[in-house]
Amino acid sequence: MWPMGWQWLRSSTLIKDSIKRRCIMKLDRISFRRYRIWIAIFVVAIISVVSFSFVDNDFEIAKNLDIFSTMYKELNNNYVDDIKPSEIMKIGINAMLESLDPYTTFISESELEDYKLMTTGQYGGIGSLIHKNGDYVVISDPYEGFPAQKNDLRAGDMIISINDKSAKGKSSSDVTDILRGQPGTSVKIQIKREGEDKPIEKTIERAEIKLNNVEYSGMLDDVNGYIKLTNFYQDAGREVKDAVVKLKDKGMKNCILDLRGNGGGLLNEAVNIVNVFVDKGITVVNTKGKLKDRNNTHRTLNPATDKDIPLIVLVDRGSASASEIVTGAIQDLDRGVIIGERTYGKGLVQNVVPLSYNTKLKVTIAKYYIPSGRCIQAIDYSKKHEDGSVAKVPDSLKVAFKTKDGRTVYDGGGIEPDIYLTPKKYANISFRLVEKYLIFDYATKFKISHPSIVAVKDFAITDDIYKDFVSFISDKSYDYTTKSEQSLDDLKKNAEDEKYYDAVKVEYEALKNKMMHNKQDDLAKFKDEIKQLLKEEIVSRYYYQKGRLEASLENDEEIKKAIETFKDNKSYTGILSGTIVLNKEK
Repeated sequence: MWPMGWQWLRSSTLIKDSIKRRCIMKLDRISFRRYRIWIAIFVVAIISVVSFSFVDNDFEIAKNLDIFSTMYKELNNNYVDDIKPSEIMKIGINAMLESLDPYTTFISESELEDYKLMTTGQYGGIGSLIHKNGDYVVISDPYEGFPAQKNDLRAGDMIISINDKSAKGKSSSDVTDILRGQPGTSVKIQIKREGEDKPIEKTIERAEIKLNNVEYSGMLDDVNGYIKLTNFYQDAGREVKDAVVKLKDKGMKNCILDLRGNGGGLLNEAVNIVNVFVDKGITVVNTKGKLKDRNNTHRTLNPATDKDIPLIVLVDRGSASASEIVTGAIQDLDRGVIIGERTYGKGLVQNVVPLSYNTKLKVTIAKYYIPSGRCIQAIDYSKKHEDGSVAKVPDSLKVAFKTKDGRTVYDGGGIEPDIYLTPKKYANISFRLVEKYLIFDYATKFKISHPSIVAVKDFAITDDIYKDFVSFISDKSYDYTTKSEQSLDDLKKNAEDEKYYDAVKVEYEALKNKMMHNKQDDLAKFKDEIKQLLKEEIVSRYYYQKGRLEASLENDEEIKKAIETFKDNKSYTGILSGTIVLNKEK
């Protein structure tokens, strides 16, 4: 706050000096002695008018900072217990920022490594995902080609000590902090592996870990190419361009760009990705903020890689920010068809401002507007209710805009797809088997007895494998409550509170017994989706993240719909021209 305050004071002083010089130049030939009183009155009056807003605002800043500093001093001097200055200050800063929006945040010096990862996709470490299971942290997914995988750390390995210190009871974030470090430095890890009697010790040299933006790309069939974009780190545009070029060499005639679950990232990379599919000089997004230097127009800078290839973008509720810029620009420019769910609705731009002592402030500086002129921000954080909550933009306040070729689109709540698909909902038993890591643990066991498997597209969960899985979980705890059972419990509680339960007790018990779930029945009823989850987890043991994603594509309803839309060229072109308007969100 102080630097901005002093900038205003300096501007005020410059204005005063300028006014003085102009007055003196005009009256240079008049006797200054004769008019000195009138000059003084004139200059003071003008300066007072010009300076009023600066002084008033600067005084408020200075006053409140003085109150804060004296309060902090007296708290430190008088509070009954010792206080930790950095900790209590961070709490105060975070509370202040929480009154604004969720994206304006303070980045402490200790969090700079996470900030680096957030913006560049790079960090120093061993390259693996981890999770907590019981008392210990377990390796979830070693990244292919990085130190963890090269040193034969495997999914399912339990970390029991790090640098000769027990890892028991440590959280995932605790272990992450220890495993990360300067590239070239080493970390000693002791693991317990399924099927091994003794702990295994490994000394692993940390490396610079660079996460890919394009997690997977490949041909779905002879003509349909698929690109899964997971991040918007540096070089995201180049990676998408390279994927398009490679897939075209393999015969791609139609392109599917998957942005589902992509929470966004760098704005310039969003522009670069749109540039892969639209020509040079096209406006992708405008940013508008309080300060004039925040008002910018971002246009494509290069010739398109392919401006004619049929394009479909897949989105869901997790597609946000930069994902929405890409999606919205493709829709507004009538360049491709959007399939999936309404996107998240984040139309705010953040910038990172350096603070003292190697800390930073990530602050919302502007809103972005896609080519039609609409802003897709779903919530107005400047207008908060008394309880602190904020409301979404109501339908009655949404404004209609036009795409390049005249289709009607709306602002105020994410990007609405051209073809809306209800997302797949997994059964309660499937959630529970994943949540309890039973599918994960079975895949670990499977890998021990099966050193290798066939290619992902050829591997299948046979009935014998599924039977073995059912046997594996037979003595494991994975009970769950269905929504129907929960509703029934709520009914009983309400009936008891209202003194009706005794009158309906017999009927209630009969209904409860009839509705009570049976885990064995559910294992049979939802066999196909559990098999799919098993396949994805097992192939990841052999083919890592790419294998998991490739396996997940086999029964993907959005991808099936995309291929169907490409085949029906009349429908594809009709959507883009506006002659066909399909179902909207339900």
